[in-house]
Amino acid sequence: MSLNLNQTAPDFTLHNTAKAEISLSAQKGKHVVLLFFPLAFTSTCTAELCAVRDTLSTYNALNATVFGISVDSLFTLGKFKEEQKLNFDLLSDFNKTVSEAYGCLYPEFVLGMKGVSKRAAFVIDKEGVLRYAEVLEKASDLPNFNAINACLEGLN
Repeated sequence: MSLNLNQTAPDFTLHNTAKAEISLSAQKGKHVVLLFFPLAFTSTCTAELCAVRDTLSTYNALNATVFGISVDSLFTLGKFKEEQKLNFDLLSDFNKTVSEAYGCLYPEFVLGMKGVSKRAAFVIDKEGVLRYAEVLEKASDLPNFNAINACLEGLN
């Protein structure tokens, strides 16, 4: 499925590492950055999420909540979050429905793995409208954080 800018972002409810349900619709009034990533504990995913950890104050200042999403189990994500001291929620899309709804699911990844999230970034405004979308085909590429931040600045 392909998403278009300026459309309502697909709503979802996923569990975070504390087993709490997090819904996109419950975030109304705040901008949201969704960062889909392939697999916890891999080098590029670790670098990406640790970079966000280290600059989270920038997102907070822009009235944005950041969520990392992967198809890893919430238990794997919990260990990853703890080890990397991540200061934002990681959400488990174990059933792959959200990755599919956002058009960022590899049909086949490395080593024959099927249904792994592509690295992708989405900005959703406080009304739930999609304002930025970047889906990367190469798992080793990182999202354009300058463009994400510029989008958020333009929304404030």
